[in-house]
Amino acid sequence: MSSSAASSDREKVVSKLPGWLRQNLKIRAAQYGIDIQSAVEEGIRDWCNLASVVSTVDTAGSDSFATFLPDGQWEEFRQITSDRKVSLIQGLAQSVQLWLDTNPTPEVQRPAITRRIVVCNQKGGVGKTAITAGLGEALAESADSLHSVRVAKALTKAIRASDMHVVDTDSDEDPLEIEHLPGPGLRVLLVDFDPQCHLTNQLGAAPLSMNGDSLTNHMAGDPKGELRDLILSVEDDVFHDRLHLLPACNDAFLLDVRLSAVRAREAALERALAPLEADYDVIIVDCPPSLGLSMDAAAYYGRRRDNEKPGQSGVLVVVQAEDSSADAYELLTTQIDDLRADLQVDIGYLGIVVNLYDSRRGYIATSSLQGWVDIKDPRVVGLIGDLKEQKEAVRMKKPLLSYAPKSQQAVGMRAMAREVM
Repeated sequence: MSSSAASSDREKVVSKLPGWLRQNLKIRAAQYGIDIQSAVEEGIRDWCNLASVVSTVDTAGSDSFATFLPDGQWEEFRQITSDRKVSLIQGLAQSVQLWLDTNPTPEVQRPAITRRIVVCNQKGGVGKTAITAGLGEALAESADSLHSVRVAKALTKAIRASDMHVVDTDSDEDPLEIEHLPGPGLRVLLVDFDPQCHLTNQLGAAPLSMNGDSLTNHMAGDPKGELRDLILSVEDDVFHDRLHLLPACNDAFLLDVRLSAVRAREAALERALAPLEADYDVIIVDCPPSLGLSMDAAAYYGRRRDNEKPGQSGVLVVVQAEDSSADAYELLTTQIDDLRADLQVDIGYLGIVVNLYDSRRGYIATSSLQGWVDIKDPRVVGLIGDLKEQKEAVRMKKPLLSYAPKSQQAVGMRAMAREVM
């Protein structure tokens, strides 16, 4: 235990705390968005002002703990612990526990209207499925744990002319600025809307049987049971039953044909999923590479509803830093613009995610990325590198954020999720 001057108004103090109490303090301070030294300062101040003795805290196994306190507070605290005949370590532990008790775990902030995120691009191979899964995983991570997140201002290092920062995959250095933040803790449903069943397969589930029930049947008005009976939980031990999957079925190849005979077909996906919305904070739809009727239904599902704030629901476009993605983007935006005009609905963009980026591909990649950044509306909300962890997670049929939670791709997914939020 020691102290030394650190600034004109604070001093560094070193004492001891048990590891479990320090971890609880770290998480709770992050949940409230304050630094640890402020939490300890409040705890000590309140403890010193108590009129009665509080319960003893188990300090077995305590190890070194340092923080900065206002000049003079530690000496006052030292005197009061002496008067109360408790050790400095016990007094500090009681102060921290008092702050934790006074500032209980905040409730998860849940949207008033279930958010609907439609992940799309009519071009295949851009990684829509990986982004859908990563976004859902990031939103479902526990609010009672800290997770590595790349802060938005550190997205780029290479593009100086914009507010984005690009990951230089040539460098062995980690250019990313990382924060450790609580997860959003939201209840998330991933909807595999693609007849190729990539999302279903990647998360280790089996596609639905062609002879059974499916989302396609419900959209076509021919259900064989309750849609919620088809839903599976993803990685229960990691996401604590907050992340669910509605698997795909190959019968979705016939969806456009079946929708052509359905009345108000643009609302078919909404009619099917509406009974599930009360169970989830966010529903994320992984769309097929198509510009057909199924895409109309998906885009309509993401429209802004009455009394819904702007930017809560909408379309998230996944692209790559190459020319064909730009052509596909123009086709998609034209379709959405036509749907807006024809149906008089507000379909907003939640942003663009540039996926599978690798600066080693040279001018095509860097100039294309600059082109996406220059669009501004919708803006780029995520930049995900072309790294091995995602491919390994797919091979292992595990969620990326549980397979490689500290990888650059994982911290990028969390940054993207916070931008979309």
